[in-house]
Amino acid sequence: MKSLKIGNIKLKNPLFLAPMVNVTDLPYRLICRKTGAAMAYTEMIYISAILHKNTKTQNLMKTSKEDSPIGIQITGNSINEFKKVTPHLKPYNLVDINCGCPSIRITGNQAGSYLLKYPEKISKMIKILKQADLTVTAKIRLGFKTNNVLKVSKAIEKAGADALTLHPRLAIQGSSIPAQWEWIKKVKNSIGIPIIGSGDIFNGKDAEKMLEIADGAMLARSAIGDPLIFQRILKYLKTKKESEFNFKQNIKRLQEYLKLAKEHNLIDIPRIKYLGSNFIKNTRGASKMRNRLMQLRTFEEIENLVKTI
Repeated sequence: MKSLKIGNIKLKNPLFLAPMVNVTDLPYRLICRKTGAAMAYTEMIYISAILHKNTKTQNLMKTSKEDSPIGIQITGNSINEFKKVTPHLKPYNLVDINCGCPSIRITGNQAGSYLLKYPEKISKMIKILKQADLTVTAKIRLGFKTNNVLKVSKAIEKAGADALTLHPRLAIQGSSIPAQWEWIKKVKNSIGIPIIGSGDIFNGKDAEKMLEIADGAMLARSAIGDPLIFQRILKYLKTKKESEFNFKQNIKRLQEYLKLAKEHNLIDIPRIKYLGSNFIKNTRGASKMRNRLMQLRTFEEIENLVKTI
């Protein structure tokens, strides 16, 4: 299995847990690390929220000694705010600039995938962070409405970024449209920094194919409520045999998530319900269990339900 280095960060394997809103909080990252994810990130945080230091944002920024190496994913549209935010980013091993989020809430603020229209602005953001002696990466798509991925990738490399993550869809394309992996290969062949490929990785064979064209494989949708996917992929990469999803083992990981949420004082009932409903799948009576979960109101009620599953 190939090793991977980003800046001065040496990763134990090439599997990444994608930064995901309402998913990759500290407890969830810790579970995925135990099952094999070599690199994980906070969910995307708007830099103005970091500067305002509200409690919700500070909870999203929480990390721990075991949560390593850790990347903080940020987005924004103000060069001035990028200059101001650098001291807040120092505790993290890596800073990832989100230039790929397609959410109207983010693109309406000229951040996320909207930045793909302005490669020179992305370059300025990278240079500011590099001047602060940070390890910097960027996560991009093929383009906002039109494909300009080669131009953006070259600008990111030239600005001094340490790596690049490519999700090969346009910002206007949803997950029902297959990810265009051939563009990962084209970008890999056109620039010299490590490329992490994202999109449509659901099993060991998918990850193996991704690692033939990219330096790393980033899991997103397939890792929501299924942290053991990292373990199954690592096993496949060694044995070339796919392992089956194990519902009982998965529920143990949900119990562990609840325990860690309590330990780190990160109890967020809507988030726990969303994640919990994703853990409860691929078994008889799953929809009935999910319905029961969604009706509960307290953390203790959720704990008690999960113990009975």
